Amino acid sequence: MPGRKFLLLLTLLVMGFYSVSGQPGIAEMQQVRQDLKNSFFSTWDACLVLAAILGIIGGLRIYHNLQMGRDRFTAEVTGWFFAAIFMVLIGPFLQKLMGI
Repeated sequence: MPGRKFLLLLTLLVMGFYSVSGQPGIAEMQQVRQDLKNSFFSTWDACLVLAAILGIIGGLRIYHNLQMGRDRFTAEVTGWFFAAIFMVLIGPFLQKLMGI
């Protein structure tokens, strides 16, 4: 019996030590979430600016092709258009994916 009591006491002490030195708490997780939210919205603004730049450059290239008399530029139109649309839609997708 004395051996069992000692073993039980030792087990309780070891388990108590591990519960005290646990993982970070709720406050740290909320801070990480807030930091992610702050950096995400600046990235969202950068995505919108990049989409606008892609649209302007694509429009200028298509206008240049029209002025030069090139007939086949439909693939280029769709390429630039979908690149700009992708940049606009990737923001809400990442927002829902990360739960922000």
